[in-house]
Amino acid sequence: MPYTLTVNGKNLTLDVPAHRTLLQVLRDDLGLMGPREACGVGVCGSCTVLLDGKAISSCLLLIPQAAGKNILTIEGLTENGQLHIVQQAFIDHHAFQCSFCTPGFIMTTIALLNENPHPSEDEIREHLTGNLCRCGSYPEILAAVRSLAG
Repeated sequence: MPYTLTVNGKNLTLDVPAHRTLLQVLRDDLGLMGPREACGVGVCGSCTVLLDGKAISSCLLLIPQAAGKNILTIEGLTENGQLHIVQQAFIDHHAFQCSFCTPGFIMTTIALLNENPHPSEDEIREHLTGNLCRCGSYPEILAAVRSLAG
């Protein structure tokens, strides 16, 4: 069955089985490797994308649920060769090591700042709770987000 959705500003019609997740379609059909599967059950944040501006776990969302929606992945952030300010903040604060979790953290941070441009330390920590970093870059990640929260 064909599904129509917008991915990184491009309107697409995809003929994929209804049992496939948005993450599978993004990676396998569209070649977008930013969202990553780690846990597969929506608790690690590695597959985070924005769905109509809200951070969601793309490993949990079936493709019919994404139909008609606007999906933004990390690949869609750069404009005219310029990094998004959140991407730049992560670089400036060395907020990654292996970078496996970084796209999810960045997308979650964008959703937070879109919702609340001036979050408190507690609000930042609470909002990032659903993202896990195996390397332990949490102090740097928090510093990057704090730098944007003013």
